[in-house]
Amino acid sequence: MTGRNSMDSFWMPFTDNRAFAASPRLMEEAEGMYYRKPDGRSVLDSTAGLWCVNAGHCRPKIVEAIQRQAAKMDYAPTFQMGHRLPFELASQIADLFPAELDHVFFTNSGSEAVDTALKIALAYQRSIGQGTRTRLIGREKGYHGTNFGGTAVGGIVNNRRFFGSNYAGVDHLPHTLNTAEAAFSRGQPKWGGHLAEELERLVALHGADTIAAVIVEPVSCSGGVLIPPVGYLEKLREITRKYGILLIFDEVITGFGRVGAATASELFNVTPDIITCAKGLTNGAVPMGAAVISNEIYNAVLAASPTGIDLFHGYTYSGHPLAAAAGLAALEVYREEGLFQRAAEMSVYWEEAMHSLADAPYVIDIRNFGMVCGIELAPRPDEPGARALSIFRTCFEEDILIRVTGDIIALSPPLIIEREQIDQIVSKIRDVLMRTE
Repeated sequence: MTGRNSMDSFWMPFTDNRAFAASPRLMEEAEGMYYRKPDGRSVLDSTAGLWCVNAGHCRPKIVEAIQRQAAKMDYAPTFQMGHRLPFELASQIADLFPAELDHVFFTNSGSEAVDTALKIALAYQRSIGQGTRTRLIGREKGYHGTNFGGTAVGGIVNNRRFFGSNYAGVDHLPHTLNTAEAAFSRGQPKWGGHLAEELERLVALHGADTIAAVIVEPVSCSGGVLIPPVGYLEKLREITRKYGILLIFDEVITGFGRVGAATASELFNVTPDIITCAKGLTNGAVPMGAAVISNEIYNAVLAASPTGIDLFHGYTYSGHPLAAAAGLAALEVYREEGLFQRAAEMSVYWEEAMHSLADAPYVIDIRNFGMVCGIELAPRPDEPGARALSIFRTCFEEDILIRVTGDIIALSPPLIIEREQIDQIVSKIRDVLMRTE
C-alpha cells in the first residue's frame, strides 16, 4: 500500500479535480428517475446522467440483456469477421432513421462517431474524384466531442485552448443565439434563419471545391441549448446540396427520443447525408456510438475500392457484443413504452413549467425544445460561470441533479419523468435562485 489518497488516482473529465477531492459528490446506485448517494438519500436526475439515460436508470430488460450476453460471449472482433448482434442493431437503427440513411458504422462514443463521420466525408469526396475537398465547416458554440476532429470543428474555445487547431482548414459558421432578438422563445425562435446564409459567404471565401462537409447539431445542447431558428436547417440543407457539400447532423444528444422523435432530422423534416448518434443508443448502459450513412456515400466508397478493404478505419470495440445487446434492448424499451411519443406529449407540460421560471432572480433567457431546456442566468460581475456552478452544487446537496455550462442551467431528464417530478425540479431551482447571490 502506498498510502495514496483514494481520490487522487482518477483524473476526472471536465472537472475541477482539486475542488472535487475536497468535497466529493458521489453516487452509489440508480433506479428509474433517481440516483442514490452513499448515505442512502435519493437524487432526482434532471439530466438523464449526461443526456443519455433516456429510459431511466437500470431498466431490467437492458440489464438482463447485458448479463445474458456477458455470459454467452464477452467479446468478438468485427475486423474481417463478425457476430449477429451488431447486424441486427444496425438494421433496426436504419429502420428508425431517415429512409436514405441505411448503413451504420459502430463506434464507442459520440466523439468517435463524429471523427468517423468526418473521415467518411473525406473518403467520399476523394472516392468521387473531389480530392480537393478537405475543408470542414463547424459552428460557433458547437460541441462535437473531444477527439481531435470533433474538437477542431467544435466551437467552444476552452475545449481547444491547450490543443491547437488540430486540423488545418477548418472554419465555422456563426452561432444562432441572440437574446436581444429572441429571448424566452418557446421552441424554434422566429429570428435567425438567415444566419444559415453565412455558409454562402464561406463558400465564396474558400471555394466550394475545397469544402467536404458541414457539421452541426440540430439542437446544440452542450454549448448552451441553442434551438435552430425557423428555416435555418432547411436553408443549410439547400446550400450544401447546391455546392456538393455533405451535411452532417450530430444527433448524439437529440437522437432516440430527446426531441420527441427518433431523430431531430425526422422532426424537422431535413435529411442530412450522415447522422452521428450515441448516448441514448444504449440508454447509457454500455458505451456505444454510430455514424449512420447515406446509401450514396456508402456505395461511392465501395465502388472506389473494388477489392480489399474499402475503408481503413475502425475500432477494436466496434459493434461490441455487450453494447449491441444493450442497444437492442434499449430500442425495445423505447418501442414498448412509446417513449418517443411520450416525450413529444410531455414536452408541452415541460415547456410551460420551464418558462414559469422567467420571473425568477437572475434569469435572462429560457430556451426549450422537446425534453431539453436551457435557463440562462446573468453572470456575477467578474465571475462568469460562478453563479450557475453555485446553484449546481446547492441543488446536488439538496438532492436534485442539474447540469450547468457557463451561466446556463441545462436540463434533459429521462423521458419517463412525471409531471410531479417536473414540478419538483422547477420548485427547487426557483428556491435555490432565491437564495443565491
